[in-house]
Amino acid sequence: MTAAQTSAPTTATAKSPAISATGLRKSYGDKVVLDGIDLDIAEGSVFALLGPNGAGKTTTVEILSTLLRPDAGTARIVGHDLARDAEGVRSSIGVTGQFSAVDNLLTAEENLLLMADLYHLARPEGRRRATELLRRFELSDAAGRTAATFSGGMRRKLDLAMTLVGDPQVIFLDEPTTGLDPRSRRTMWDIIHSLVKDEGVTVFLTTQYLEEADQLADRIAVLDHGRLIAEGTADELKRLVPGGHIQVRFAGIRDLEAAAAIFSTAARDEESLTLRIPGDGSVTGLRAVLDALEATGVPAESLTVHTPDLDDVFLTLTGRPRPVDGPATTTAVPVPSKENV
Repeated sequence: MTAAQTSAPTTATAKSPAISATGLRKSYGDKVVLDGIDLDIAEGSVFALLGPNGAGKTTTVEILSTLLRPDAGTARIVGHDLARDAEGVRSSIGVTGQFSAVDNLLTAEENLLLMADLYHLARPEGRRRATELLRRFELSDAAGRTAATFSGGMRRKLDLAMTLVGDPQVIFLDEPTTGLDPRSRRTMWDIIHSLVKDEGVTVFLTTQYLEEADQLADRIAVLDHGRLIAEGTADELKRLVPGGHIQVRFAGIRDLEAAAAIFSTAARDEESLTLRIPGDGSVTGLRAVLDALEATGVPAESLTVHTPDLDDVFLTLTGRPRPVDGPATTTAVPVPSKENV
């Protein structure tokens, strides 16, 4: 259970890792679910784990939250060793699973007070915390209603509020907005952003909504067949996918032909007087195009940048046959340069 805003993602600075893992593995019989993944997640950041159904996302969350033992590998959560100090890990985290943990027969306030009892909070402190969370999640008017009467968005907010009763440093959100309407989903994003920005909470998010990862995450990893196959910022991952280009429009055919002579790999469209120049969408690549046009005196009438989105990344990188046995590799994010243009 846990919390964000729909502005630019929070920038992770050089902080000690809130979550670190090396070589996590998990199998069921001969079915490999996790095949040796490594993680290094900065404190006070949002990390998103993407992957198709069955990729191992939920298994990763269950291992890191002490619900499941790995077959191999090590991990530390805010300094607590997963194997040797599971109690310390549990005292530092909150978990919101795919399915709500709300008790339908209890009111919103009673659900929160139950969690306060489970955390062994003194009765006055538990009531104070419940009142504060009801206000924060805009559930005060519904405090006396049973959860069975709540909408999907209200239930999800209550679920997250229950996670926060214990004031966790790390929150695991396993597909937290599945089934929510767009307005409720954005409300959840706002809550998550505020938790990270205002309280320094670290959020580990799994999701199949790629826009959600794009909006929230400082770093994103793509998991497929139990292996991490790519990791980086949203912009870095988009540059891994071919198809990015800069489209330049010219006033006349002569300018188009002159520009085409400069960019030998560009595709030209004489009808629209445009040149489609391969590029990664980076500032460096855009500057290289503008510098080349300026150096040769070819004026451009307009310029637009087209880059792949996370849907393209997801579809390109996942769904391939399981790799043959061997060391797991993660795709490196290329460093942009003028030569990319």
